[in-house]
Amino acid sequence: MATSDTTDALQDKRTMPLFTNGLYKNPWTTWEEPTLLKVLYGMMIKEKDFSKIPCKKQELDEHLPVQKPDFDGLTNPSNSGVQATWIGHASVLVQLDGITVLTDPIFSDRSSMFQWIGPKRYRPPPCQINELPVLDAVVISHNHYDHLDHGSVVSLNRKFGDRLWWYVPMGTKQWMLDSGCRNVVELTWWQEHKHSPDPNITFALTPAQHWCKRTATDTNKALWGSWVIKGPRHTFFFAGDTGYCEGFKQIGDEYGPFDLAAIPIGAYSPRSVMKAQHVDPAEAVLIHKDIKSRNSLGIHWGTFKLTYEFYLEPKTKLAEELRKSALPEDCFVTIKHGETRIFGE
Repeated sequence: MATSDTTDALQDKRTMPLFTNGLYKNPWTTWEEPTLLKVLYGMMIKEKDFSKIPCKKQELDEHLPVQKPDFDGLTNPSNSGVQATWIGHASVLVQLDGITVLTDPIFSDRSSMFQWIGPKRYRPPPCQINELPVLDAVVISHNHYDHLDHGSVVSLNRKFGDRLWWYVPMGTKQWMLDSGCRNVVELTWWQEHKHSPDPNITFALTPAQHWCKRTATDTNKALWGSWVIKGPRHTFFFAGDTGYCEGFKQIGDEYGPFDLAAIPIGAYSPRSVMKAQHVDPAEAVLIHKDIKSRNSLGIHWGTFKLTYEFYLEPKTKLAEELRKSALPEDCFVTIKHGETRIFGE
């Protein structure tokens, strides 16, 4: 692994984001800009909505149950592997080598600038912020509302205060400071930071294929990315939100193998609109292989209605793609909201 002293040399070997006139751009040949005309045509005219999310809570509870976390297990996590609890969407509580990290936290009812409009969650969070165990760090992949939720940030900061560290891509630090956060580390792709309270833990921002926007005038003024967390015994990868690109092979070559990776498997249909920015289960399996993950957890599905695939399809398609790739089904799994698993024991 590279250290901060060799960051410049590493950047010469790895693809960096493009930055022109204050805006970030994807360097990947697989990227296409999600123009408003293309999105409106694909989502409102050309494609059909097959999501079919049940209105009845009983049916949702049967097919997509939400369980209370094992709080004793979260307070006293296993040291034998990477312990992960799915909070919902891209929010995962990860515990490894003595630290507890939360990814892209969203506990709000809606993924939106306002809580009276916008995508509403159809599965509730399995716990509230005041029930969480002591957190050491939060990693943010990008600034879209379903990954950077102001209400959750404020509540987390209120509960954990100065002991909590926030790791964000370039261009997001000031937003975090304005929201009351104190310990904010801002990185670009391939940069690393040794966790100040425990320098045996390294956080590194790595590439992804996506984009950023929170207002009408700030498109791509902030960077996006994935995260590597490397401890003395275990490693974790968080893909965040991404389309498929060659960057994942670079990540695997530099940081793999991983004991656990959290990889998105949902919000991918229609492909005419979503392919460049959201992987489908087949591409999620490619990422799993590219980064050399020993175990992967499917995220970014089953929580908010964002796209048009049948709401349970990401789970079933993932199993199909693993069989097609001759991979064991238990190497890349989905779990219930609130469920905890230990990986890489």
